[in-house]
Amino acid sequence: MVSQSSSEAYTNMGKTSDLTAVQKATIDTLHKEGKTQKVIAEEAGCSQSSVSKHINGEAKGRNNCGQKKCTSNRDHRALVRIVKKNPFKNVGEIHKEWTAAGVSASRSTTKRRLKDMGFNCRIPRVKPLLTKKQCEKRLTWAKEKKSWTAAEWSKVMFSDESKFCISFGNRGPRVWRRTGEAQDPRCLKSSVKFPPSVMVWGAMSSAGVGPLCFLRSRVNAAVYQQVLEHFMLPAADLLYGDGDFKFQQDLAPAHSAKSTHAWFTDHGISVLNWPANSPDLSPIENLWGIVKRKMQNARPKNAEELTATIRATWALITPEQCQKLMDSMPRRINAVIEAKGAPTKY
Repeated sequence: MVSQSSSEAYTNMGKTSDLTAVQKATIDTLHKEGKTQKVIAEEAGCSQSSVSKHINGEAKGRNNCGQKKCTSNRDHRALVRIVKKNPFKNVGEIHKEWTAAGVSASRSTTKRRLKDMGFNCRIPRVKPLLTKKQCEKRLTWAKEKKSWTAAEWSKVMFSDESKFCISFGNRGPRVWRRTGEAQDPRCLKSSVKFPPSVMVWGAMSSAGVGPLCFLRSRVNAAVYQQVLEHFMLPAADLLYGDGDFKFQQDLAPAHSAKSTHAWFTDHGISVLNWPANSPDLSPIENLWGIVKRKMQNARPKNAEELTATIRATWALITPEQCQKLMDSMPRRINAVIEAKGAPTKY
């Protein structure tokens, strides 16, 4: 005869999810000993149906639970072919082509299947398009610099220009609002057709960063030489003092002009030879990325506020961060050699 406490247990423990860890362990142990489900239920203090569900669930697993997929493995292979043929299609275009092939699936199902197969929608990385000759020159340059030590790289001052824009896109925080508040000024984001932007020149070494130059006009050879005179030379004094250094720059027309070459000669400054279209070899490119990520939550309203934000963020860059970026030079060079001069992940 079943006791009252056992009856209450049957009433309260009618589902497998209600079983305690102790009850589940008891069921597993007695089941391995060959006890009947009735005996196990009495010992564990639960219903016989809970014992049955737990045993069957452990045996079969939970993979078969839920609604059966409306698409077959053959359909999934077709979906993979569509994505690999053109990975830049959006979900709507992929869904349209998939269903046109005879697959019965909704747009949301298409999106779920893509995720199930490991596809994620991401912003594509940008790599320069290099010619065969440029790849060969990059490879030659990398082999020449492969033996450079950390001490040699510490004597290189990297420089670059970068454009900063006030972002009015989809990035940024969402807004909490009630029905009817969509046009409330405090719930709106500003939007302009051509957002204000500024062009900035900067330099770095393993010792830290130099002063920024905000460029207000198109950079030709004359303007660039003024930047070198009033910003690069002070940066060299700050970062190297009386020590020797090599100056790095890309091959922009203003940088490679004859008059600019003469300026370097007149000032006794050694310029590091540099392969064309090689941002992946320059650590200052990554430094600009760090600055822009730090500014993601800033909301400057105009070019003046944007300039102030850039200055403040640049001032937060530490020598340790610069040293870490400079330490990556051997890895960058090895990556170019392994890629036979082709663009790398950097």
